[in-house]
Amino acid sequence: MKLSQIIIFLVIVLLVYGSINFYILRRTWQALAGSPALRWVFFSLFLLLVLAYPAGRFLERRWGNSISALVITIGAYYFALMLYLLLAAWMVDLLRLGDKLFGIFPEAVRRDPQRSAEVAFLVGVGAALLTVIIGHLNTLHPRLRKLDLKIDKPAGTLRELKIAFASDIHIGTVTGTETLERIIQDLNSLNPDLALLPGDVFDEDISGARAQEVSRLLRTIRAPLGVYACTGNHDYYAGIERCLENLRLGGVTVLQDEAVKVADSFYLLARKDPTSVRRGEKRTPLKDITAGCDPSVPLILLDHQPLRLEEAAQNGIDFQISGHTHAGQLFPLNLINQLVWEVYWGYARKGKTHYYVSCGAGTWGPPVRTGSYPEIVEIRLRFAGER
Repeated sequence: MKLSQIIIFLVIVLLVYGSINFYILRRTWQALAGSPALRWVFFSLFLLLVLAYPAGRFLERRWGNSISALVITIGAYYFALMLYLLLAAWMVDLLRLGDKLFGIFPEAVRRDPQRSAEVAFLVGVGAALLTVIIGHLNTLHPRLRKLDLKIDKPAGTLRELKIAFASDIHIGTVTGTETLERIIQDLNSLNPDLALLPGDVFDEDISGARAQEVSRLLRTIRAPLGVYACTGNHDYYAGIERCLENLRLGGVTVLQDEAVKVADSFYLLARKDPTSVRRGEKRTPLKDITAGCDPSVPLILLDHQPLRLEEAAQNGIDFQISGHTHAGQLFPLNLINQLVWEVYWGYARKGKTHYYVSCGAGTWGPPVRTGSYPEIVEIRLRFAGER
């Protein structure tokens, strides 16, 4: 990305961020007109929260310690809180408009509008805080999704294959090694034959002791047929070379536009994330990756972003595993997410090709999920009899 594009992007982000927060502040300032002391208490806390994330990133670049990590994490939580404060303010404005047009408020509200505004403020802030708290609690307990699928091809001596996978972990400042350890424990509890990490293992560059701890934890994944990964867009944002190194040191085989035959029974293929093209890399067409594969045995594909799903069906893929979407992560963004993606989450089928798009095991941005739950996925593939 060119410097001019980065500057334009940052200006747009700051304008949107500033406008949303100005709107929230203005509405709360009006609501607290009768309580000057509470006004200034709220303003002080609000300003600290608004500045937390950019201030934390600045501190991280200068010193990079536990204090900067804490400030960044507080700022990340605020992103979710900001969304629900905005929705609360919109709801109040819609009710006020409804009253102006149709007189929907009871007489008690009209009799003391300032008191009513203060009550609305307390209810709105309380509801937003409660939503964020519940959303964070949701992230602590990934749900197990199980699927049984039949592939009408023989896989050598294998009659069935148990796959466990976790996509979109997003290891970084906000999502630490504690989350990774919990996810790995969940994967190991399934006793899979094959473990997969379908992209976005990392969210930002990590090095030193944290990188060593991540690699150590990855080496604890138990799967007799191996642990494989493909790249995701955030792996590129985090610094693809460092991410690949950390994965390889963790005993994870990263496939990039290539195919390997596993246990002389089936092919596992993986594509580079489309972000690679914007970074000056070439992305091999799927038809060229499958060209060296025996189409009479199962072909399983890792492709982080669920784009152009028909391409897998056209090239003889039996099962495609994707992630990326987070199923929206935050309500009401999950409703928009459903409109953007052909399959935004869950199972789909095109002809003989099965697809599963995971909503992910981790979180991006705020460690909060209100539009979807995190998940670990277990897939049991049943094959046709031995040739």
